[in-house]
Amino acid sequence: MSIEVKVPTLGESVSEATVGQWLKKPGEAVALDEPIVSLETDKVAVEVPSPVAGVLGQILVAEGETVTVGALLGTVEDGVAAAGNVPVAPREEKPVPPASDTVAPAAAPAPAAAAAPAPTGDDAGAAALSPAVRRAVLEHGIDPSTVKGTGKDGRLTKEDVLAAAQAKAASPAPAATAAVPATVAAPGRNEERVKMTRLRQTIAKRLKSAQENAALLTTFNDVDMSAVMAAREKYKDVFEKKHGVKLGFMSFFAKASCLALKDIPAVNAQIQGDEIVYHDYVDISVAVSAPNGLVVPVVRDADKLSFAGIEKAIGDFGKKAREGALTMEDMKGGTFTISNGGVFGGLMSTPIINPPQSAVLGLHRIEDRPVVRNGEIVIRPMMYIALSYDHRIIDGREAVTALKTIKEAIEDPTRLLIDL
Repeated sequence: MSIEVKVPTLGESVSEATVGQWLKKPGEAVALDEPIVSLETDKVAVEVPSPVAGVLGQILVAEGETVTVGALLGTVEDGVAAAGNVPVAPREEKPVPPASDTVAPAAAPAPAAAAAPAPTGDDAGAAALSPAVRRAVLEHGIDPSTVKGTGKDGRLTKEDVLAAAQAKAASPAPAATAAVPATVAAPGRNEERVKMTRLRQTIAKRLKSAQENAALLTTFNDVDMSAVMAAREKYKDVFEKKHGVKLGFMSFFAKASCLALKDIPAVNAQIQGDEIVYHDYVDISVAVSAPNGLVVPVVRDADKLSFAGIEKAIGDFGKKAREGALTMEDMKGGTFTISNGGVFGGLMSTPIINPPQSAVLGLHRIEDRPVVRNGEIVIRPMMYIALSYDHRIIDGREAVTALKTIKEAIEDPTRLLIDL
């Protein structure tokens, strides 16, 4: 009996997705709840599990096509044990002459034929690849058998695939000349066109929308990191031994931000229609770099968490982002954002708010600079910090005061303990 596979509910305010990759071929055995297709939404990648045990039947939507919630993706033949014994797609024989990896996107006329997985999926080792790695392999056209894995037991990681893709782009690839008609091009002036992922398209739309709809302004300050660095150096070993997580700078800035947001509620508020919504809780969106772009999972009730709780939450989000395992629930909500461009060496920036939030704190690299203390020039580890805010709801005085509160709490961490 054929069981329909449909697009599941994707989360709040998400109504459509793009078919990223079919993880199984027609006729292949699937277990109950085993992922058979991945979907790319505006926020995260979602894997659709098999509703029953059996074999994959028809594939009705090709990779790269847009689907809405409830749309029919394909079928699973319930109770069929033998793979390849399904009266599904006699056209499976058609793709036998595999012209090249570049043919897959062009084979879209018939849904069943177009849905054939990328050629790399034929490798025996492909079954061992995680869904995140499969997506990276498909997106960059990398043959996994040619890449040495650095993960556990020699498994391939997404970073391995991205490194291989960079190496491939840096060297003259014969596939590029095969995909282009026989025209003579000047050496060293090749071009590559890659379709934007749904996540990247959404990032572009949201950032542009923030600039167009909000009255953005940025205020700056600098922070002497001496006290925080000394505290971290003194307690990092004991902290890690007790809590099983490293003590980083982000927990200090998160707690300092909570202090400032409680003092200046407008920085933690949002505009909804002609109303201002104030929150008595602090859900901090932490900007995390993922292979497909910047994502902002939410540390909920950060004002109630300990330093260890914040560090654990941020560490878990970073790992899930690298593995492509973030969920809709991880991304939902958020009242304030912290973005740390310092990990990439950034000295100063003007971060853009994450709508509908009204403010974002930008952190930057720490460097020794001469400053005046008690009438003397001394060298201190300094960091520029920036607060971008929506001037429609936050006045300049409030923004400057909030940033100054964060600065003072970092320069004197005792304030974090006595709520000052």
